[in-house]
Amino acid sequence: MAGNSFGTVFRLTTFGESHGKGLGGVIDGCPAGLKIDLEAIQKDLDRRRPGQSAIVTQRKESDQVQFYSGIFEGETTGTPIGFLIPNADQKSKDYSHIAGTYRPSHADYTYDQKYGKRDYRGGGRSSARETVCRVVAGAIAKQLLGDVSIQAYVSQVGNMALDTPYGELNLEEAENNPVRCPDPEMASQMEAHIREVRKSGDTIGGVVSCVIRGVPAGWGEPVFDKLHACLGGAMLSINAVKGFEYGSGFQGVTMRGSEHNDAFNPDGSTRTNHSGGVQGGISNGMDIYFRVAFKPVATLLQSYDTIDKEGREVTVQGKGRHDPCVVPRAVPIVEAMAALVLADMSLLARLSQI
Repeated sequence: MAGNSFGTVFRLTTFGESHGKGLGGVIDGCPAGLKIDLEAIQKDLDRRRPGQSAIVTQRKESDQVQFYSGIFEGETTGTPIGFLIPNADQKSKDYSHIAGTYRPSHADYTYDQKYGKRDYRGGGRSSARETVCRVVAGAIAKQLLGDVSIQAYVSQVGNMALDTPYGELNLEEAENNPVRCPDPEMASQMEAHIREVRKSGDTIGGVVSCVIRGVPAGWGEPVFDKLHACLGGAMLSINAVKGFEYGSGFQGVTMRGSEHNDAFNPDGSTRTNHSGGVQGGISNGMDIYFRVAFKPVATLLQSYDTIDKEGREVTVQGKGRHDPCVVPRAVPIVEAMAALVLADMSLLARLSQI
C-alpha cells in the first residue's frame, strides 16, 4: 500500500489499523533542539479521542502516546521521532456481520477491488482512527511553528450554520462545549440536533472552519505547491471530507472584481481579506481561513440495503460504536493537518533562503 507519508521536509509516515495492536508513526525532518511539551500533545489527543462526550462514539481509548525515539531530555534530537498509540477497546465481533458485505459509501468495496482483501474490523486502515497519528505529529508541528496560531471550530451541523464572521467570535469558547462551536446558543442547538439524529440510528454532516494567524508573507510556492493547494490536499485526505474552500471560496463568484480585490495598505497588509491570506499560492501575512465540509458518517445503526461479495442484494443491520456526527472530533484533526502543512512550508522557506 502506497500513500502512507505526508510532507516534504517535515514528513509523517503512519502505520496501523483500527483493530490492530496499535497505531503509530515516524516523523522525519523535525529540527534538533525543539523543546517538546508532552502535555500539549496529550491535550490534542484528548480532544480527538473517542468516548469524550455523549454525542461521539463510545469506544473507550485513553490514546496515551508512547515515544520511542527522536526526543531526549525533553528536546528533539534531529533524528526520526517514532511513536505508538496502543489500541485497547476493540470489539471486532461488532463487524463480523459485514465480513462478506459492503457498506454503502464506505471503503469496503473499493478496498476489495484494489487489493483483493480487506480488514473489515472497523475498516482497518481506512478507519478514521488512523488520524490519531496525525494529531500527534500535528501537535509537534504546532510547537515548531511557535507563535503561529491555528484554531478550528464547528461552524455548521446539517442545516444549522453559524454565519458570524470569525473576527466577531471568541474562538476559545469552542472548547467549552462538546460540539466545539464558539457560539454557546448555537452549540446547544447543534448538540440537541445530533442527539436527535443519533436516537434515530442515523448520522449528520457538518463544517469545520479554521483560522490561522501569524504566518509571515512568503510561505508556499507559486506553481504546483501553492499553499492553499497543499492545505486543500491535506484537508481532503481526512476521512469523510467532501469539500474545501478558502478565503471567499464559492461565495466569491457572486462578487465583481472591484469588490473582491484586496486593496493594499502602505505596510503591505490589505484592507479586506477575500484572498484568505494567500495570493499567487504564497502567504501574504494576513489571516489564513478556510472551511472543510464533512459528509454524514457512512455507517448507520439501522437496517440498510446493500450487496455482498457475490453481487447479491442483501439487507444488513448496522452494529458497533460510531459517531453520529464527526465534526466535534474532527476539529483537532483539521488543526493537525494545517500544522503539518505549515511546518513543512516554514522549513522549505528556510531552505529557499540558504
